[in-house]
Order: sequence, then structure tokens, then C-alpha cells
Amino acid sequence: MSEFRIHHDVNELLSLLHVRGGDGAEVYIDLLQKNRTPYVTTTVSAHSAKVKIAEFSKTPDDFLRKYEEIKSKNARNLDPLVYLLSKLTEDKETLHCLQQNAKERSETSSNTAASSSTNFTIPSTSTKMSMQELEELRKKLGTATASSTVQQSAEVTRKMLRERHNKKNPTMLNPVFPNWVYERPALIGDFLTGVPAVIDPAHAVGTMPLAAQEQALVEDLLYVLLGVDGRDVVAQPVLGRQSRSFIIDPTLDMSVKELVNRILPVAASYSTITRFIEEKSSFEYGQVNHALTAAMRTLMKEYLILVTQLEHLHRQGLLSLQKMWFYIQPTMRTMEILASIATSVDKGDCMGGATLSLLHDRTFNYTGDNQAQELCLYLTKAASVPYFEILEKWIYRGIIKDPYSEFMVEEHELQKEKIQEDYNDKYWDQRYTIVQHRIPSFLQKMADKILSTGKYLNVVRECGRDVTCPDAKEVLYTLKERAYVEQIEKAYNYASKVLLSFLMEEKELVTRLRSIKHYFLMDKGDFFVHFMDLTEEELKKQVDDIIPPRLEALLELALRMSTANTDPFKDDLKIDLMPHDVITQLLRVLAIETKQEKAIINADPTDVALSGLEAFSFDYIVKWPLSLIINRKALTRYQMLFRHMFYCKHVERLLCNVWISNKAANQYSLHSAKWFATAFALRQRMLNFVQNIQYYMMFEVMEPTWHNMENNLKSASNIDDVLCHHTSFLDNCLKDCMLTNPELLKIFSKLMSVCVMFTNCMQRFTQSMRVDSEMKRLTLEHGTMDGPPTKNERTEEAEKKRLTSKFLAEHVDALQSDSGFEATISKFDSNFSSLLLDLLDKLSIYSTNDCEHSMINIIYRLDFNGFYTERLERMAIERSQKAAYWGVSCCGGSIPRGPFHGPQYACV
Repeated sequence: MSEFRIHHDVNELLSLLHVRGGDGAEVYIDLLQKNRTPYVTTTVSAHSAKVKIAEFSKTPDDFLRKYEEIKSKNARNLDPLVYLLSKLTEDKETLHCLQQNAKERSETSSNTAASSSTNFTIPSTSTKMSMQELEELRKKLGTATASSTVQQSAEVTRKMLRERHNKKNPTMLNPVFPNWVYERPALIGDFLTGVPAVIDPAHAVGTMPLAAQEQALVEDLLYVLLGVDGRDVVAQPVLGRQSRSFIIDPTLDMSVKELVNRILPVAASYSTITRFIEEKSSFEYGQVNHALTAAMRTLMKEYLILVTQLEHLHRQGLLSLQKMWFYIQPTMRTMEILASIATSVDKGDCMGGATLSLLHDRTFNYTGDNQAQELCLYLTKAASVPYFEILEKWIYRGIIKDPYSEFMVEEHELQKEKIQEDYNDKYWDQRYTIVQHRIPSFLQKMADKILSTGKYLNVVRECGRDVTCPDAKEVLYTLKERAYVEQIEKAYNYASKVLLSFLMEEKELVTRLRSIKHYFLMDKGDFFVHFMDLTEEELKKQVDDIIPPRLEALLELALRMSTANTDPFKDDLKIDLMPHDVITQLLRVLAIETKQEKAIINADPTDVALSGLEAFSFDYIVKWPLSLIINRKALTRYQMLFRHMFYCKHVERLLCNVWISNKAANQYSLHSAKWFATAFALRQRMLNFVQNIQYYMMFEVMEPTWHNMENNLKSASNIDDVLCHHTSFLDNCLKDCMLTNPELLKIFSKLMSVCVMFTNCMQRFTQSMRVDSEMKRLTLEHGTMDGPPTKNERTEEAEKKRLTSKFLAEHVDALQSDSGFEATISKFDSNFSSLLLDLLDKLSIYSTNDCEHSMINIIYRLDFNGFYTERLERMAIERSQKAAYWGVSCCGGSIPRGPFHGPQYACV
């Protein structure tokens, strides 16, 4: 059972039991997954479990009757359910909880019913009917309504099946038999039930001699065996799916009546089989049922030949009731099995794979009875032919031709073009899906491979290439599963190989992924430096003021003038200005298919206009069939990684620009050198933080993970493995880059904001000094037109510099004292330090509690000299004391040693 199936079943069970609150479904799901076993319920264990439940139950007869009823409908997983229930009978605590829950639910439902109930009264009748009149009325009503009721229910079923099919396939309507086929009951070959003929008691068969009675009953039975009422043996109307019963003349001699009662079950079976054949031959019931009824019709011809031979003996005067009983006995077993199968298929409303499952189970259940097993094997082989024809087209060519919706694989109308548009598009998962109740039980183990085989071939076929498996052979049903399992395995291996080589070699998947890595994971350093230099002024504008064609032109220029020019797929790279910042985009993606999705999507947009740097991202054009791997979901993950790193690179450039500007100011002997040194130290800490974060993401997360993915792709055997490895690569990168944790990402975003505001503040301060312009004006680096500067010019130059330095120092001191610059720098320092400590603290918790050990590398890099260790230890002690006060353990494991090596930095 898959993880999704367990999740669904647990939620369904909690809903049925009306369980609210508690630990939630996740706890039970984890518990079930840990205790999952490959146990397969056998027939013996199911039988013993059934006996145990019957002994435990207060009404064992009702339980056994219900079990047989469900079993006759060919319900899936009935035996595992019975085994589970038998285990529950041994668990007293669970039983008590279930009884209490049932009591609460019954009280709730009774209260609800009482509040909405309405009093009704049944009018009393003035006269009473006698039992004889009541019995006569019942017979007349039964005779009058039985045939019409059966016809109406069959017509309703056919209409429902037609509507269901037409809804799924509006362009391919099923053919329909004309109405007269159903309106003429004489064409069916079954008994015409009407008002029985009234027989004069004076001429009743009981008044005749015994020999004459026997001959008369032989004559009647020959008619009854062919579905025609006799003179003294009359068929009763059938109500619903009941078996046919007969009325025998009560005056008949007891010895003759006994022999007649022994033979009549054959006629009842014939009636059941005939009705089944006629009903299931309608177009609406599918090709498998058509094939089954055709096989049954062939056997019925043999039966009619037997009856014809008995009639021939009767005309020669050589047939007595004893002889008829002797000749009919070998047929009784066959007719009984056929009628049983017909009844089970009818009760279970079986079609397609469900019918084959029932036939397969019957074939195995008759192990030891060679004649019965041969009969069921014949029926299963015949019925499986159309199903296997659909299967062959699917696994050999990737085509589904299933006009009656019987095959295990169902096709949905989805457009592959949406893969590039919709983040949550599930083309690969939902274009073709498995329908569980259509899987024959003998193909259950191979269902996933059958689905994948056709999907692989279908992808190649939709690319305009005709594919046919070279090992294609006819698939035939056999009790030895290995025969058709080998054929499916060969087809699966061929399809996997064809699609994988098609994507890897012809479509150059790995080269495409490397091209995406160059741009989205910032693999081409010179390209990004050149691109950011070209677009710096443009990206500083608001999004609404940016001209996208200008950005596209600058991108084209940067691509052509860097090493990215050698990339054959560089023209597929495009500019994309996103409507949200990276945090909002992340939250919207994480909310997909959750309760918060609607609220987040319908939330009012933020009033703060995005700058080009915050909204900027790359996009990439990917065509079919590579869009199966590089779909919108994958590209969105790439975009989030890129935007995260691109903004870090932007902040690093800002800090470096501040460093360049501050280098010019360092040569002045400022009286306020103390706070200026504080600003320089803070800038260096910020730069160290940003550079180390970038190094961690690029060289400790992305590069090793990419290397692992490339190695895994080389050993991949099918496209599902490729999808899995690629998705795993992106998920690991997002997780280790803190993009799947909104709490960490928000702290990181605040740190980046503090850095940006600090750089803006320092740039305004530097511009107010006008150091650069003054130095350019006063410096004679290249001399004059007459030659290099003279000694007097150099002396004059030095004096001017000294005077300028003095003037600028006085100007800066005045500026600092007027504007409170020292307090501003101190505030930046405080904010940055507190946020950084908060980030390191959260990282240590997540790396310990959630076993995210890769995140601990950030702490090692940022706190390489133990600068933050003491303060982090203090925070850990406070958190531990608070947790101890509330009686809750602070974490589930020990803190890793390294930067935090203090004795107090541990869990309570």
C-alpha cells in the first residue's frame, strides 16, 4: 500500500469515526508506515479469522450471512479486512474505544433524528383479508409485476452505463440494440411467466396410472429444460436476482415428484444462465462480458444437444424418469457452476477486470476438482481475450482502445502544453491513471509496470515516432502467471530503454539540465558579473518602470560577450519579472492543495512596489517531451533558488561598493574615527555573512547535490527514475538553502534588508563627503601636457591634499554630530547581531531536532572563531529553563559540538 493510500484511508477512518482533535492523522500514518509488513492473507488464515469473529459475535448467523453476501459480490480485500477484524477482537482496549465511539455516534444520530422527525399515522382498514385471499393476491401481484420489474431494472442499469460512458467519451457513443429486442420476451429463450392455465381436477395428472404419470412428466421436463412451461410443471416469476422456482401439480405421485425435484435444479440453472447471457450481451456491459456470454452460449449449445438427444429417446419410447436422471447428472455440475458464476457477476455488477478477477478466483478455488477447474479455465481464457487485446496495444504501442471503459488504465483529456504554464499541472501523473477495481487479480502485481510501459511508449509516439515492441507476442491467460509476466517485463524493458535513450541522446536531457544550471544556479560567474554591470541601473527602477525588451537586449549582449556564448541552448533563456517577492512566491507554492491556498491566493497584494531586483528572475523555454522532466513545477523551484542567490549576489555587490567608497575615506584622519571604524567592522561582518552564505549554498549544497544527481542519471533505467532523481535534487537544494522553512527564510530576509539599508545609509554618507570628486579634482596622476609634474607642483599638491583632508574631517565630524550618525550605526549593529544570533539559534535547533545536519555547516562557517558561542549558550539556557518550567523537553537530541562547545549548551 502506498503512502498516499495510507494517508487517504486514515483520514477517511477518522472522518467516519467522527474523531476530532487529538494527535491528528500524521501520528497514525507514521505509526502504520513503521509497522507495515509484507504479510499476505491466505485462504486458510481468512477462514480461521472468519470462524473467530463468528464465535466472538453475538449474532454469528447474521455475520456469516453478510460475509457470504459480500463475498458473492467479489469485493476486493475482503479477506484482509476479516483478518484485521479478527485481530481487533483480541485487543480489549481498542474494542472498548470502538464501542464507546459507536455509542456516542448513535446518540448523536438519534438526537438529530428526534429533532427533525415527523409523526405519521397509518390509516386503519375497516375489513380484514383472509390468509387465502392474501396468498392469491400476492401470487397475482407477483405474476403481474415480476417480468416488468426485471425489465425496468435492467433498462435502468443499461441507461446508467450508457450515460456514464457517453459522459467520459462524448465523441464515441456506444451502439444500442433496438427496443423490440427487449420488448419481445419470447426471443430470450427463458420462461414466459403469466397467469397459469386452470386445470380441471377431473383430468389432473394424479388421476392417471403411475406409468402414464411418468411419461407425462418426462414430456413436461423436456419442455421445462428448454425454458418452456409444461402442463404439470410451471415456472414461478423471478423477483430480482433470485433463482427460478417451479410449481408441480400437487396430485402427482410422491415417487415421481421426488425424481422431478431432483431434475428441476438443472432447469433453474438454465433459466439463470439464459437470462444472464441475454442481459450481458447488451453493448453497455463491455467486451469481457460479451466474450464470457459467448463462451457460455457455446456451452448452452452442448446442453441443448443433450436435451435434443433425450427427446429423441423419448419419441422412441426409451426414456424414463430414471434414465433422464441418469443422463442429466453429468450436466448438473456444469450448469450449477455456470449459474453460480452468472449470479456472482450479476450481483457484483462486474465488468472488465472485475469479471476476470472473479473468474480467476473461481478457477483457483476449484483446485482439486479437475472438471470444474477446466470449465472455469475455459471461461476465463475466453473472457480474457478482449482484455488482453487492449493490453497488447497498450504495452506494445502505447495506445488505449477501450470503448467500454474496462481496462485498468484510464485516459484523461489533459493538454501537455499546460506543463509549461501551470505549476500544479500533473500531466505525467494524471494523463493515464490506474483504476483499482478494473485490475484483474492475476495482474495486480504488474499493474504499475503495465501503466509505465504504455506511458513511456505514448510519449515517444506523441513525438511523431512510430514504436512497436520487437518482442511483441500474443498474451494469453494461463494459470502459470510467469508466461504473461515475462511478456510484460520484456515490453516494459523495451519501453524504458526507448524513452530513456530518446530523451538522453536525441533530446540531450543532461545537456539541457547543465544549461539550466549555468543560469539558474549561477554557474557562469563572468556572465553574471557582466549582466549585473549592464542591468544595474535598470533593475534599480520599480517593476512598472522597467522596459522588458531593454532587459532582453542586455541579456542577449551579456550572453554573447561571456563564456555562456558556447552554450547551444542559450537562446531559450528569457527574462521574467515576477509579481511577488521570493517569500510570497514560496508561501504560495507551499500552500498549493492545502486549506490556506484560497486565502493566500485571494489576499490583497502588498502596497509596497517591488523593485526590479526583487522581481527579477529568469525563465526557460522547454518543449515536449523534455517538459515532462523540466516542467513548470521544476522551473519554479529553479526560479526560487535563483532569486534567492541573485539577491544575495546583489547585496554582496552593494557591500563591496561600500568597501570601495570607504577605502577613499580611510586616508583622512577623522576625529570620529571610532564610530567610523565601527561602521567598517559592521560592513565587514555583513560581507562575511553574505559571502559565506553564498559559498555554503553553491559549494556545499548545490554542487555536491548536482554531482550526485548526474551520477544517478547515468544509472537510471527509466524515465520515472530520472524524474525522481531530478525532483530529489531540487527538493534537497531548496531544503538545505532554507527555502522550505518560512521561519528561517523570514529571518534571512530581514538580515538582507538590514544589509541593504546599511549600504544605502553609508552611500549617502559617502556622497555627502564628495571624497571621490574632490580627489579626482586635486590629483595630478598623469601630469600635464608639458610632462610629468614638477617638484613645486608636487609640493603644492600635497599641501592641497592636507588642507582638503582637514576640511573634510571637520565637515564629517560636524555631519556626524548633527545627524546622530553614531546612533544609527549602533542601531544597525544591534539589529544585525540580534537577527544573526536568532538565525544561528534556529539553525542549531533544526539541525538537531530535524536531523538537517547540512545546515550545521552554516554555523561552523559563520561562527568559525566562537564569537557568537557565549551568547548562543545563554539563549539555549534560557530556552531550556523556560521549557523545564512548562514541563516540556526543549528538543529531542543533543546539540552538536563544535562552535557551541560550552557545558551549558545542552538539552534539559
